[in-house]
Amino acid sequence: MSEWTAVGKVDDVVSKGWLQVNLNGTLIVAYHIEGKFYAVEDICTHDGAVLSGCPLEGDEIICPRHGARFSVKTGKVTAPPAWEDIHPFPVKVEKGNIFVKDDRWD
Repeated sequence: MSEWTAVGKVDDVVSKGWLQVNLNGTLIVAYHIEGKFYAVEDICTHDGAVLSGCPLEGDEIICPRHGARFSVKTGKVTAPPAWEDIHPFPVKVEKGNIFVKDDRWD
């Protein structure tokens, strides 16, 4: 069973809109959108590009290489050329800290 891991401060994500972190060897990116926090794998499933720092339109992150889009809220592909989703990670906030759980093998 996976455990919650502190990945950053709320203020760090809110000020920038996103924060890239290494969670047990996996790059993830946490986002602050409309008052809520989300975290997804930080890699495009189409060609391996890093997604952190890329433009957001609503809740969609746009890959800089070929324009694939993913929902930050669900990890679902919303536009090709990607066809495989990215993994969304559970997020919780406690006392100004953001925690993420790697639930991929639960």
